[in-house]
Amino acid sequence: MRRRATDFRRPVRRRVPDAFWWALCCAVVLLFIYILSKGNQIESRPALSKRTYKHDRIMEGLNITEEMLSTNSVTRQLNDQISLAKAFVVIAKESNNLQFAWELSAQIRNSQILLSNAATRRAPLTTRESESAIHDMALLLYQAQQLHYDSATMIMRFKAKIQALEEQMNTVSEKSSKYGQIAAEEVPKSLYCLGVRKLKDKRQVEMKLKDNNLYHFCVFSDNILATSVVVNSTSINSKNPNMIVFHLVTDEINYAAMKAWFAMNDFRGVTVEVQKFEDFTWLNASYVPVLKQLQDSETQSYYFSGNSDDGKTPIKFRNPKYLSMLNHLRFYIPEVFPALKKVVFLDDDVVVQKDLSDLFSIDLNGNVNGAVETCMETFHRYHKYLNYSHPLIRTHFDPDACGWAFGMNVFDLVEWRKKNVTGIYHYWQEKNVDRTLWKLGTLPPGLLTFYGLTEPLDPSWHVLGFGYTNVDPQLIERGAVLHFNGNSKPWLKIGIEKYKPLWEKFVDYSHPLLQQCNFH
Repeated sequence: MRRRATDFRRPVRRRVPDAFWWALCCAVVLLFIYILSKGNQIESRPALSKRTYKHDRIMEGLNITEEMLSTNSVTRQLNDQISLAKAFVVIAKESNNLQFAWELSAQIRNSQILLSNAATRRAPLTTRESESAIHDMALLLYQAQQLHYDSATMIMRFKAKIQALEEQMNTVSEKSSKYGQIAAEEVPKSLYCLGVRKLKDKRQVEMKLKDNNLYHFCVFSDNILATSVVVNSTSINSKNPNMIVFHLVTDEINYAAMKAWFAMNDFRGVTVEVQKFEDFTWLNASYVPVLKQLQDSETQSYYFSGNSDDGKTPIKFRNPKYLSMLNHLRFYIPEVFPALKKVVFLDDDVVVQKDLSDLFSIDLNGNVNGAVETCMETFHRYHKYLNYSHPLIRTHFDPDACGWAFGMNVFDLVEWRKKNVTGIYHYWQEKNVDRTLWKLGTLPPGLLTFYGLTEPLDPSWHVLGFGYTNVDPQLIERGAVLHFNGNSKPWLKIGIEKYKPLWEKFVDYSHPLLQQCNFH
């Protein structure tokens, strides 16, 4: 075949080299990667900043330096040794190894001095300057381990120690309860002295005993000074003291002294009668259940032997004072004062700071007892004082009935006699011969005896709690009668100091007899 002439041949295409295209593609890819990496750096900066800030805050809160975070930190090693050594010091002292405890304490001080110096100069400790301290501490810690100061042994020893301390605490608590009861019941020498000295002075007292137009008060007590404060505070705050008659009943031991004291002292014209309950011929075992129970050998053992029921019953429930006739005489007021129609009963641990004459004009609405209720909280309701597991109590009395207080009570003796209240008291006292209805005091039988026969009085007439708790100052200011119920009587050393002035301001400490008996 013949070839075409040169002029008639097709022109040859010039191809771009492949290397050029590869180079161009690589450049594009590298540019894209660069752009992406710059974006990631911009986005990661805030997160990194946040992590750095949190890290700094943690370091600052824990008081940790960068040097302590190092795996070769000498400071951290010293701190760890000090913490362990402190634990061994306590254990060594418990083991009575005082010499070893002293050596550990001395080495702890040396290590702490090194750390303090390093902190002062703001430079980390070097291995060279701390090598001796670390070595000495390590030897002592090794010695502690050889002495068997291990955790398991010490846990057992601490458990035994805790058990011993608990037993000691129980013993001390029991002694404290007994001694506290003794302290509350003690008769100070000064009171005894007063009773003896007053035997010399006697004077006849003017009597206004049967006039029902006068204001009659009664107090049953063997405490001369406390009774004197009751009479004195009542007379000082009375608008008409010459219309007041106080009927005091005590025992034979204090009778002469109390009679002489009130005969020789003038209480702004108040008439004072003093009697002793031993003179009441009707007060005998055939009539009074308490006296009959005292003749029972089991009752005598319960209250006086101190060994009944293996100590299961708390000592306060076995206090013989709750069998005293001066306590139970409040249930025989119509028999003690047969000519009277209305009387205000006061305990010997009260202070009067208002005129009480208005009490005698209060209408009791046919009830026998006018008293201030104490059921502001649930623990002053009937279920607090009585045994509601007993069917006799459960059947006759509402457990949520409101309790009230002895200490300042208005008694309508006409209604008392009409309703035979003393007979009701006898019934419940005889039912409780085995002490299953209640255990303590005269308030529980009082709640049973006057159930449905009590008229509530305004709370300001009778404010309680001055012998065991804090009292609202506003109640103190408004209160007519302030009652130091509880063990902390104001005439005892264990009295509450801030309330003693309320009582002491009615004691004339300048009286010659009080001076001689060292009252101050």
